[in-house]
Amino acid sequence: MSSLKDLLPENAGRLIVLIVMVTLVGGCASGSGGSGGRYAMSSDAYPDRHTDVSKVPDAVPQVEPLSRSGNQSTYQVLGKRYHVLSSSKGYSQTGRASFYGQKFQGYDTANGEQYDMYTMSAAHRTLPLPTFVRVTNLANDRSVIVRVNDRGPFHDDRLIDLSYAAASRLDMLGAGTARVRVTAIDPRQWQARHNNNQQVAARTENSPGASRAQGIDAFSGQKSAPVTSSNDPNSAVYLQVAALGSDEHAQALRDKLEARLSRPVRVTRHAAMHRVQVGPLDDPIMVESVRSELHEAGYDQLHRVTGSD
Repeated sequence: MSSLKDLLPENAGRLIVLIVMVTLVGGCASGSGGSGGRYAMSSDAYPDRHTDVSKVPDAVPQVEPLSRSGNQSTYQVLGKRYHVLSSSKGYSQTGRASFYGQKFQGYDTANGEQYDMYTMSAAHRTLPLPTFVRVTNLANDRSVIVRVNDRGPFHDDRLIDLSYAAASRLDMLGAGTARVRVTAIDPRQWQARHNNNQQVAARTENSPGASRAQGIDAFSGQKSAPVTSSNDPNSAVYLQVAALGSDEHAQALRDKLEARLSRPVRVTRHAAMHRVQVGPLDDPIMVESVRSELHEAGYDQLHRVTGSD
């Protein structure tokens, strides 16, 4: 993470100071750094007091104008030029995530806000500011929604820098980094689905027999068993969209579904088949809501499975 406000044309004379700053931050979770500069700490660190961030909510996607700073079409750091994307539409990449913490707490981000490591935010080199993205830890399928409001990390082997809270919820604080998938969210589509989900939930709660939470499985034509929440990962519920022979096609479908649904999608392998499954889905209302969204998108052959399937 590094503030790039100083790259604006009216502040061009401070570019040398900025470059010195960036050499100090390099990669925020690595612990590398120097001394001096605007930061009181020479290297990054965990918070000096324990704060429970397990309940920090996801960022809520909403339509926002581009920030006045941090969105120049190109900028240069440490001799390398970066090109900011004109739009985040369709963006989905996999790579390594790191996180930044105490060293940067309270300092300006690239778009002029103050960094708060206890909120769901992130830094990215090329996405427009702000952009809402879903970040999924590929090692454990945990995912969060964060708001990108900063530039970095300036390490070629890293894709995104996450706030301390986001990294904690992805269970990557111990290792410091994790391989993740980053998928941009269209706020308008997200809000439309969110409002629709609320309407579905209200109708379900008020419908007769809602407590039984039973329906017909679109794949098998059989009545599905009640869905219950559980901490057991083997009992987590998924909706299987397809079983494909090509891993490449399965990964492409996964990325397409994640961008459309703004929900985690996994690919599991069974024999020679690669199964594309949306989830985990926590409750019956969510299952039916996602099933409805998939039907609207033209995916009719859905199969309900559990985490152990």
